[in-house]
Amino acid sequence: MKVLVTGGAGFVGSNLSKRVIENNDELIVFDNLSRAGSELNLRWLRKYGDFSFVHGDIRNRNDVEETIRKFKPDVIFHTAAQVAVTTSIENPINDFEINALGSLNLLESIRRFSKESIIIYTSTNKVYGDLNQFNYIETEKRYVCKEYPDGFPESIPLNLKTPYGISKGTADQYMLDYYRSYELNTVVFRHSSMYGVRQFPTIDQGWIGWFCQKALEIKMGTLKEPIHIFGDGKQVRDILYIDDVVDLYFKSIKNIDKIKGKYFNIGGGIENSISILELIEFLENEIGIKINWISLPWRNSDQKVFIAKIDEIAETLGWKPKIIKEKGIKMMIDWLIKKDY
Repeated sequence: MKVLVTGGAGFVGSNLSKRVIENNDELIVFDNLSRAGSELNLRWLRKYGDFSFVHGDIRNRNDVEETIRKFKPDVIFHTAAQVAVTTSIENPINDFEINALGSLNLLESIRRFSKESIIIYTSTNKVYGDLNQFNYIETEKRYVCKEYPDGFPESIPLNLKTPYGISKGTADQYMLDYYRSYELNTVVFRHSSMYGVRQFPTIDQGWIGWFCQKALEIKMGTLKEPIHIFGDGKQVRDILYIDDVVDLYFKSIKNIDKIKGKYFNIGGGIENSISILELIEFLENEIGIKINWISLPWRNSDQKVFIAKIDEIAETLGWKPKIIKEKGIKMMIDWLIKKDY
């Protein structure tokens, strides 16, 4: 099998790429290496085997066309993206060109040169907007959605907000329409929070890893100032460890006829939901520290709660997360300590 991973040196992309190599399939990594950590991930991948690397930009139609025309991949994991809401607000044109135009470049190239390819798209829960149309119960350490306490289903209507939500939502809808209009083998996964090894988190993206890193800096004595939290810390997400993400994507290839043209909410589910305050408490107990923090204003269109109701993907593919949040967070901490970059 020939597998192309756009953004293949990123967090999700590099983990998918490693599995391709382990499966002895042919791997093509497409990446412009613009994100911090991507060159380290590319170097890390080379330890596992040979693969083709295209130093290309998803915004450049020629780069995309030439790659699809040359390799005609059986499978494409489309993970290349601008991934932060804050960055999209600062530079909405760049955000649109990467997320929306880049995805359209890919779809058009596949339609013209490799129509049988399977395309699995990494979308986001942000296509549902801030979800403020619902009611929330405030408890000591988290919010609970009154209407959907066990998670949001796919029936929630799209409500595109912020440039990031709009650009990812645009790509999301193009993926689905290219199945309807051109019969391409597209699948959309609307992800909640993913975390794990090979993620180089920042304050804007990768919050589980970012808090783990700050906790370790406090432990080492290199961080003495309070950390910043946007909002009150009671925001809740269901978190999904990267190994479970990779398992899902490869299971999807084998079951493409069941899922093509469809979209699914993907996350750790209610069992793996956690608030910022709950994460802080876990890290304090796990590492043996005290985390002091300062509250900043809420981020634009931040969701008080997003928990993916994963019943549909579970029923369709028989997939469920295997790595519970406590184990996954400990694995994240271990990777940050070892610095296996």
